[in-house]
Order: sequence, then structure tokens, then C-alpha cells
Amino acid sequence: MDNGQLKIKPSLRTELVQEYYFSQKLRQIEEMRKAGAEIINLGIGSPDLPPATNVINKLSEAAGMHNTHGYQSYNGIPALRQAFADWYLKYFHITLNPENEILPLIGSKEGIMHISMAFVNEGDEVLVPNPGYPTYAAVTKLVGAKVRYYKLDACRNWYPDLQELENSDLSRVKIMWVNYPHMPTGTNGNKKLFDDLVAFAHKHSILIINDNPYSFILNNKHLSLLSVDGAMDIALELNSMSKSHNMAGWRIGMVAGHKEYISNIVKVKSNMDSGMFQPMQLAAVEALNSATAWHDSVNEIYRKRRKLVDRIMHQIKCSFDSSQTGLFVWGKIPSGFSDGEELTETILHKAHVFITPGFIFGDQGNDYIRISLCANETMLNKAIDRLSNI
Repeated sequence: MDNGQLKIKPSLRTELVQEYYFSQKLRQIEEMRKAGAEIINLGIGSPDLPPATNVINKLSEAAGMHNTHGYQSYNGIPALRQAFADWYLKYFHITLNPENEILPLIGSKEGIMHISMAFVNEGDEVLVPNPGYPTYAAVTKLVGAKVRYYKLDACRNWYPDLQELENSDLSRVKIMWVNYPHMPTGTNGNKKLFDDLVAFAHKHSILIINDNPYSFILNNKHLSLLSVDGAMDIALELNSMSKSHNMAGWRIGMVAGHKEYISNIVKVKSNMDSGMFQPMQLAAVEALNSATAWHDSVNEIYRKRRKLVDRIMHQIKCSFDSSQTGLFVWGKIPSGFSDGEELTETILHKAHVFITPGFIFGDQGNDYIRISLCANETMLNKAIDRLSNI
């Protein structure tokens, strides 16, 4: 008999985090659809385009082999580590040792947890961007550390104010999360920013991690934090095949850095999973070896979509920087709305178009919204038609 009182209580850490915003919102959208509403989802950055045909064929071929279905190495197969190393050399002009400076991951989101567990102790502080990817803060809380938000704003091109941080007490800060090209603002990094970040990290003995999954979307300036002199001693970089190769559901990413840092991450990772399905790793090798022309073809599609999303931004009177890169467009709301959520809720209920409010990335995003490019031109044009009537 269910009396509503379970005997086993959840751990205290479950009280430190909330269910992910998109998890809740997608349930609401599903209920609206069940009630007969046709919702156009322009909120989530899940690529709707497939990987290259040869990548899918490689997966099928490898899955049909009799010897590819067993447990795999925690470090990934040598061919995948080598492919990541070749990829970094080709596009980021960095030489990484595939034996011990690259660790394949089951998506880079997994890496955020592994890195935090490997380096952060309870009571340590972690510098987290605001606005920024919510998982940085959530994982920090789950490992018992303290979140120290650092503000990013448009007047500084969404770059951190390192001098302001210098003037604060950094003695308990263990790691700093950065993310360029930046999500959600679409701001790209540059050599000076990365030079300054590495110098800052050395000065204060802070491990700095650049989360770098957006380098290939509407962007031809592929830049890695690890390209800075001295970065390997004080930095790590996460990357992912989710956006760059349309392989979000495949969950394949990587972390690169000094072999000692990688070794400590492996200690955590090897106690949490048993490696990726080998056919997926072999298909990832195929994808990493794709010609630049494939990326160009995908970006041509995104470029066309971007023009339509820009129209939507103008239509709802949001201002935005046309130089943004990545999978989204970030816009400041017009006067007349208290915050981005009021605007997005108005659009959802009046036009049945879902757009992401900026508050979910931190209070520095309260006056902003974010639109995804992961909807085809037909859906974007339909959204434009609907929005013309509100």
C-alpha cells in the first residue's frame, strides 16, 4: 500500500541541485502537444542533421563483426586516441601524445564530473562563468565544493574580468571553467584571452579547463587553450563530437592535457564505466578523419538557418551581435518585458514556439534569450509566420 511516505530518503546531495531546466520544459511541451498544440522547438541544441554517410556505414560494418562487442579499454582504443591527436594537429596545430595526453570520454559532459571528482575536494572553490553551461555549477555542488560565479557581460565581449578576480581572495579556488567559443553568447576566444587565462592560472595555481565543443560551427578560427606556452602544466581541454560531427546521441568526447592530469582522471573514470562500444569508437575515427569539405557542407546549412533565426530576432525586436559563432543566436530582449522568461513564455503560449530564456545560464542572462539552429528551414519559416501574428 502506498501511503506516500517512503522509508528510504535520498542523499543530501540531491537537495543541492534541481532537475535540468530542459528536462522539465520538455515535459510541459509534451503535455501541450497531447492537448493538440503543435510546438516548434527552437530551444535545444541537439543537431538534427546526421553524421557523414561513411561514418554511419563504418558503425554498421563494425557492429556486424564478431569480435567488437566485448568490454573496451577505459582509455579508448589506440586508433581513436590517435585520430583525436591527428584532429588536434590538423585543426588546432597542437601536438598531443595519444598514449597519455588524450582520454576519450562518453561525452564531454561526463568529463565535467570526472575532472571535478579527480581534482576538487569538499570545501574547495570553483570559478564558474555567469552566464555559462549549468552543469559546471551543478557538478561543483554534487562534489561538495563551493561555486564562485564570475560575471561575463557584453561590455567586455563576454570575457572574464581577470583583474576583478585578482582583487578577490583566490586561496581556496581549485579550478576555473571557461568555454570558448562561448555558450550561450557565441563569443569566440582569441590568443590574448587565452594567454591571459594561462598566466592567471599559473599565478594562482588554478587548474583551468576550456570546454571547447563549438569550434566547428560557423567558425573557421579553431583555437585551443592548450596552444598557449605553459598551458599543459596548468590546463585541460574538453572537446566533443556532438556538435562538430552531428554525433550528440553517440556520446563521444575527449579531454586533453598533461599525462599526470589524465592519469588522475582515469582513476575516477575507470571506477564509473567500462569503455565505449568499439564500433562507435571505430566510426568516430572515421568521422575525425573527415575532409574539411564535410564541415563546410554542414556549415552551409547552418548559415542558411542563421539568416532565418536572425529574422526571428529582428521580428521579436531582440538585439544581437551578428559575429556570434556556434549553434545558437543570443539576443537581448526589448523593453516592455521584465526578463527573457516573460518573453519566451509569451511566445510559447501565443505562437507555440519554444525559445530558451537566458536566465537558465545564470542571472547575467536574465535579459537575454537563445535560439537554436537545430531546426530545418521549413520549421524556422513556420515560426516566422506564427510570430508575425502576436
